Amino acid sequence: MTTGKRSLSRPMIVLVIGHAVDDLYQGAVPAIVPFLVAERSYGYLAASGITLAATLLSSVVQPLFGVLTDRRQMPWLVPVGMTLAGAGIGLSGVSDSYLMTWAAIALSGLGVAAYHPESARLARSVSGGSHVGMSWFSVGGNIGFALGPVVVTPVLQLGGLSASPLLVIPAAVGCALTVAALGRSGIRTRAPRTGTIRSGTDDWRQFGRLTIVVISRSIVTFGLSTFLAIWVAGRVGGGPVAGEVALVVLFGVGAAGTLLGGVLASRWGRIRTIRVSYAVAVPALIGLALVPGPAVYLLVALTAVATYVPFSLHVTLGQDYLPNRHGTASGVTLGLAVSVGGLAAPGVAALATAFSLQYALLALALLPVVALLAARRMSEPGAEPHTTTMAAGTRTAR
Repeated sequence: MTTGKRSLSRPMIVLVIGHAVDDLYQGAVPAIVPFLVAERSYGYLAASGITLAATLLSSVVQPLFGVLTDRRQMPWLVPVGMTLAGAGIGLSGVSDSYLMTWAAIALSGLGVAAYHPESARLARSVSGGSHVGMSWFSVGGNIGFALGPVVVTPVLQLGGLSASPLLVIPAAVGCALTVAALGRSGIRTRAPRTGTIRSGTDDWRQFGRLTIVVISRSIVTFGLSTFLAIWVAGRVGGGPVAGEVALVVLFGVGAAGTLLGGVLASRWGRIRTIRVSYAVAVPALIGLALVPGPAVYLLVALTAVATYVPFSLHVTLGQDYLPNRHGTASGVTLGLAVSVGGLAAPGVAALATAFSLQYALLALALLPVVALLAARRMSEPGAEPHTTTMAAGTRTAR
């Protein structure tokens, strides 16, 4: 069993911080949407199209990056991906053209696609496969999501969309610090000549069931991240700020929930933890759509816990179901399956337009049911994969 010290070694801390910086730009997208609606009068479909831009290219390319990193380790993708993610968001408010805005957001999605598979592989290696260690890596991303609205809102509130180039600063600083820190920490920023030796049989059937679970969660979380600010602002008043507070609650409590997931999995097992979480998510989502007034924030928090506790467990399960293809597993659990939520956002918008936003949020409560049914047929891998990465500073034989 991997110790906590091993899980939070200097290389792991570097990866957690880098994940936070990278995913700050995913959290920035839903925070930018209300400003686009306010300044450019975007409707539901146009707003959901922005979310689609962040995920469409990423959903296709991220698994391909996973396949590439299975064949050859490419740690340089970590700082490069982070830089592209920031550059796209920085360019998003420069032009009044919807097409140019869409393209800039898509560029950010490409950066995210480049970043995740290799960073997840490195994190699994550095943490020695620890559930808690991978939860720390995942919570770094969730913290980044939570910081997205915190960073974006004051910048755009004061300077409008034309101030968006300022948002590239965290990526520039984070990239420089990451390259320097990775070098000092012993994680090589060049692909090593030697590869990775793993043993175990890839279980594609179980991985397919896991993919259904992750897709279901993805549609819920992307639907909420796109429309929660608009919904809560209408329920409690207070304008865009009230909506941004709801996003901070969603992502902030979600970050704590992700870390809790690693702790619960160490005690209950990953599968049981996942099943309980999605069972709780159903009434939480229904309550979020129906409860009036400021109490909606409590339902947002409960929904965040229920949907974020399983997050890191999806990643480690995927890697254990495919012990010979960690990059591919990460590309799917953090890429294709997750990004499908963005691809489904226009469908959620269509429900909101045809009926009401409340009806669309209630429809999201069906997805945890699907996840729960798929999880009932999942089982823990028979044995943890034995992994020895033959690169300087990242060898983790258990």
